[in-house]
Amino acid sequence: MELTVYLAGEIHSNWRDEIKEKAKALQLPLTFVGPMENHDRSDNIGEDILGEQPNAIFKDDAASDFNNFRTQVLMNKADIVIALFGEKYRQWNTAMDASAAITLHKPLILIRPSSFHHPLKELSNKANVTVETVNEALKTLSYVFES
Repeated sequence: MELTVYLAGEIHSNWRDEIKEKAKALQLPLTFVGPMENHDRSDNIGEDILGEQPNAIFKDDAASDFNNFRTQVLMNKADIVIALFGEKYRQWNTAMDASAAITLHKPLILIRPSSFHHPLKELSNKANVTVETVNEALKTLSYVFES
């Protein structure tokens, strides 16, 4: 059995690489998908496809259409969603993706530091599993493959 995991969360740190490397070391049969990690590509995709937009608001709106399309396609293909809330960056997209996973009835692993317990308590209670570290998320995935 191979599973596809959508990695939702900020695109500014290397947390996805950490998960991929550790999953490979554990020989977990996983394929990973997620949002566009190239920030410039993500910001400019609307203009790259539709052409120059009249102002920054229209540019952002056009880009969000294509980024939302990508997210919907890849999340629908995923078997599991991992949403990481880190300490450093704003987490609006992570919250949106986690909520979408819940709405789509996708099994959801939420990674968040204990300091985010209160602001994420409702989302944590809707997730299947809430953990504090990437290692705990990987142990959760490993458990799926135990016989």
